[in-house]
Amino acid sequence: MRIGILSLILAGSMILSGCGYNTLQSTDEQIKASWGEVLNQYKRRADLIPNLVNTVKGFAQQEKDVLIGVTEARSKVNAIQATPELINNADAFSKFQNAQGELSNALSRLMVIVEKYPELKSDANFRDLQAQLEGTENRITVARNRYIDAVREYNVVVRSFPSNLTAMVFGHHVKPSFTVENEQEIVAPPKVDFNPQGALAQ
Repeated sequence: MRIGILSLILAGSMILSGCGYNTLQSTDEQIKASWGEVLNQYKRRADLIPNLVNTVKGFAQQEKDVLIGVTEARSKVNAIQATPELINNADAFSKFQNAQGELSNALSRLMVIVEKYPELKSDANFRDLQAQLEGTENRITVARNRYIDAVREYNVVVRSFPSNLTAMVFGHHVKPSFTVENEQEIVAPPKVDFNPQGALAQ
């Protein structure tokens, strides 16, 4: 009896493994881990913004339209509930991505106006925030790329035969990724480096 049960369990495991069940589980877990890192880096960026805006405001209060734009873009980002379920909803994922893209664009505009204020560029607090923002943008790019790779691997399993049958049975669906028409514009980090002469680095 015991041998029969063990044989059934072993046979079931082999069938599930051969049909891609284990691969679906492992790739899904990789997506969750990668997504968590994306959220961590985006949150780090959002946390830097209030200090950055306040520092710029101290030197360039007349640039209120740009400062308000950054603050409002950050509010839109924070209004989106970035739950684990978001990566299973293409519409919600698109809204999240668009909000982050708007924030990236607002930060880029903020950094452009800094060029007009040499005292701001030489302020120690601003330079520290600038370095932190640049590092965070680089980490966002790395985290996004890892997420894109994880989703690509998972989606291949979901679409391929015979694992696509297993995916249907267990409710696995293709997941959205970071792909939009202006992908390059959104992915590009804000230009936050300045050369010694004060020209905006390209």
